[in-house]
Amino acid sequence: MMHRVCLLGATGSIGASTLAVLREQPERFQLSAVTANSNVVQMQAICQEFQPAVAVMVDEAAAKQLQQALQGGPTEVLSGAQAVAEVAADSNSDTVMAAIVGGAGLVPTFAAVEAGKRVLLANKEALVMSGQLFIDAAAASGAQILPVDSEHNAIFQCLPAAVQQQLGHCDLVGAGVDKILLTGSGGPFRQLPLTELEQQTPAAACAHPNWDMGEKISVDSATMMNKGLEYIEARWLFNCNADQLQVVLHPQSVIHSMVSYTDGSVLAQMGQPDMRTPIAHCLSFPERSVSGVKPLDFLSLGELSFAAADSARYPCLELAMQACWQGQWATTTLNAANEIAVAAFLAGQIKFTEIARICAVALDRVAQQKQTAELNSVAAILSVDEQARAYATEQIKQVEQC
Repeated sequence: MMHRVCLLGATGSIGASTLAVLREQPERFQLSAVTANSNVVQMQAICQEFQPAVAVMVDEAAAKQLQQALQGGPTEVLSGAQAVAEVAADSNSDTVMAAIVGGAGLVPTFAAVEAGKRVLLANKEALVMSGQLFIDAAAASGAQILPVDSEHNAIFQCLPAAVQQQLGHCDLVGAGVDKILLTGSGGPFRQLPLTELEQQTPAAACAHPNWDMGEKISVDSATMMNKGLEYIEARWLFNCNADQLQVVLHPQSVIHSMVSYTDGSVLAQMGQPDMRTPIAHCLSFPERSVSGVKPLDFLSLGELSFAAADSARYPCLELAMQACWQGQWATTTLNAANEIAVAAFLAGQIKFTEIARICAVALDRVAQQKQTAELNSVAAILSVDEQARAYATEQIKQVEQC
């Protein structure tokens, strides 16, 4: 069967890995639509190679440039955030790769879910921000959610088939699952003296020891906020309680996550630190297909080690784990404040250690304003998101004035 794929966030690192997998199997996958923010050069190359029916640029000026560059080609060029959501829900695609970075991915990913698509979820923030609303929408529409994040994909692969078919409504106890073990490398500052964290630069934070990722997610890995967001995502995907979910440091990034069963068995998914593997798994599920990634050579692996995550070194992880059980307002606030703080750090406006402090202040401010009611619509979620961004921006201005 030929799958028609809509790729949201085509010019990012997940987008590039998805395109690499599509090249491996042109007889199985057709790229029907692509979206990006403003990178005209990359989008032009993608459109000329894959010739999708539709390309959407969020930036209107970029869309005009792309349209001029593709004149005479088969690709229709559209612009604006609303067009991204519309193409995500369009019937011309049956599979949507949700790879837009950050909160910007919520609306189009939610549109794909409401349209009942097969949604390959690489944008963890969409589920972090909308939680139960997202899960309920998928159940109502019949959308199939498949986790692309390497950790969640690993957990998914280690779960029984019956549980795989009930994401969001899993009965882990009934399936004999004792605990889900979410692994994380600890990032580039895992062994750095705590007194030196404050002075770390964006370049140092983005120098991940194992993975090749974009700037934002690389900084999130350094703070372990990325693992915190994954913790929240895992809570919703696998219907966990706090006792069923644990974060474990694993510096080598060989074991991508594990599932511990009540009989004492622990199943682990292992592989190269390459996103093409989980992408290929989701694209072809329940079958297996070629990803272009070589299997592990166990004779050259060396030592595999594990440790607990230190809350003093990773306060962002601690904030996320607390927010997970406080309510939707808390996870939405945390995600928004973190995006603003990370952007400010990358721009040289704040120090590395200010990221966690700004997130904590935003959480306190939202709680003080009593904006903690149940968020039962995308509009309500976006309202809290906007307020949290405003609080974080306010804090950054105060830091700059000091």
